[in-house]
Amino acid sequence: MKNKRTLFIILLVVFNIAIDQISKFWIRANVVAGSKSQIIGDYFTLHNVENEGAFLGLGSDFNPILKIILLNVLPIVVLTLVLIHVFRDKNLDKFSLIGFCCIIGGGIANIYDRIIYKSVTDFWHIDLGGVFRTGIFNIADMSVMLGMGLLILGNFKKKKA
Repeated sequence: MKNKRTLFIILLVVFNIAIDQISKFWIRANVVAGSKSQIIGDYFTLHNVENEGAFLGLGSDFNPILKIILLNVLPIVVLTLVLIHVFRDKNLDKFSLIGFCCIIGGGIANIYDRIIYKSVTDFWHIDLGGVFRTGIFNIADMSVMLGMGLLILGNFKKKKA
């Protein structure tokens, strides 16, 4: 039973990393840098932008040492601690376990980009006419957000029970 859980965790984290990296590889190879293409009108568009910061470019103008600490070292430490927690806490509910794995996978995928490319490739944008609008994001960002949603859902289910 223990080996099944460990394998599940590893496969889910690796899946999140792989699907993100494959999508970014495709974008870099097939979408012109800085371009914007309509997928569903202006509501859902495809881009190829390099984000040198974090969420919405935050931190892109930090000095290089601060950028390395805040965008590489700190996230690596936090993701390592979360991964240790996931392996050690055998009482995590399924929502929390999957949520943490999505966060870890998405986080690792974006850190990989920052280390290898010095930026993160973002490519999707949603704008529902002022009702809902995102920044430009990628699959790793979606993994992290899905993970956060699952953690919240798992927490509500725990409190309800």
